[in-house]
Amino acid sequence: MAGSDENNPGVIGPSQEVGLRAGARGKFARATGQNRRALSIVNRDVVGAPPFPCAVKKRPLSQRNAVSNKIPSTHVHRPITRKFAADMASKQQMKPEVPNESDDFTIIDLDDPKESNDTEVPMFERHVEAMLEEIDRMEEVEMEDIAEGPFLDIDNGDKKNPLAVVEYIDDLYKFYRKAECTGCVPPNYMAQQHDINEKMRAILIDWLIEVHYKFELMEETLYLTVNVIDRFLTVHQVVRKKLQLVGITAMLLACKYEEVSVPVVEDLILISDKAYSRKEVLDMEKLMINTLQFNLSSPTPYVFMRRFLKAAQSNKKLELLSFFMIELCLVEYEMLKFPPSLLAAAAIFTAQCTIGGFKHWSKTCEWYTNYKEEQLVDCSRMMVTFHQKAGTGKLTGVQRKYCTSKYGYAAKTEPATFLLEAKS
Repeated sequence: MAGSDENNPGVIGPSQEVGLRAGARGKFARATGQNRRALSIVNRDVVGAPPFPCAVKKRPLSQRNAVSNKIPSTHVHRPITRKFAADMASKQQMKPEVPNESDDFTIIDLDDPKESNDTEVPMFERHVEAMLEEIDRMEEVEMEDIAEGPFLDIDNGDKKNPLAVVEYIDDLYKFYRKAECTGCVPPNYMAQQHDINEKMRAILIDWLIEVHYKFELMEETLYLTVNVIDRFLTVHQVVRKKLQLVGITAMLLACKYEEVSVPVVEDLILISDKAYSRKEVLDMEKLMINTLQFNLSSPTPYVFMRRFLKAAQSNKKLELLSFFMIELCLVEYEMLKFPPSLLAAAAIFTAQCTIGGFKHWSKTCEWYTNYKEEQLVDCSRMMVTFHQKAGTGKLTGVQRKYCTSKYGYAAKTEPATFLLEAKS
């Protein structure tokens, strides 16, 4: 045990240090014992201080935290500021602490309007109220967007996809709309042909659909093939025995434009039962590409189908049924009176009606296709008629193609006959 500092007069202890300070106040003449008694008196005057020679007993921070959780704190005469009151309220979660009689708290009557106006609401309560107000405001804004927004932004999810070209996709389709007006063929061009007619054209297109399916070519190739044939027949006279040659040559040109791996000429000659020679195919290729002035960029229904299916938020079933409808129209000569964009929109509308069993054309579809439901009804009814007789006639290439599992058995879907019944 360490010895007392009283035996070491050269050492200045805590009591002596206090004594020196007291001496500066005129009390330096007092003895050492008297200084101790004076300190004990001072210690008793300190609020909450223990009756020990030391006025303050310090503990480490960890011990003070542990003790404070068990022993209730003794209130001191501390002025209650607004910040202090808000901190106390937030810590106690709005549980008011009952003060002791000895504490100098000011009791506020909440019923008194004068005093209640001067009292500040606790910080956390104001924060919660502000959050609730913000949530209510955001819900109101969302409801306004739902009520006011006539259509969805179908390109919103592709803004980070560089292949979707969201920045100028609308400009592309504005150009396609203008180009389809100049690229459409006259709906009565067969009147200029003397040796072929509409039925021969239908037989040729139906056979080319089967060839396209057998070669496993891209969808774009089929639509471009039909477009090239119609545009060529519009300006050039063709005899009956050369019509199949025009068909396989048009497919060769379309493959060179769209495909990565192009079928060789010999394959096309073989598929036509060797009715033509290699030289005849190449000569017809030169004639057709020069007649069309090397222009193979006319928009086809396929171009619009992809955009309109995205607007319809289609699934695989709707997509396959829509393409089934549009391919039925490729065979029919009378469908040339409709522009490609209207054919695509009508095919999707008819497919939606077939699946749902009722008329359905959303505001989003109307916005992106620029066609209202009334504009599609006539074309849609014709498609329903083609759907009804698809498996009964001689031209069953499209029907057999879409009766396979690869195309989801789309041809086996029941036609939307209620569209025909609604006709006035």
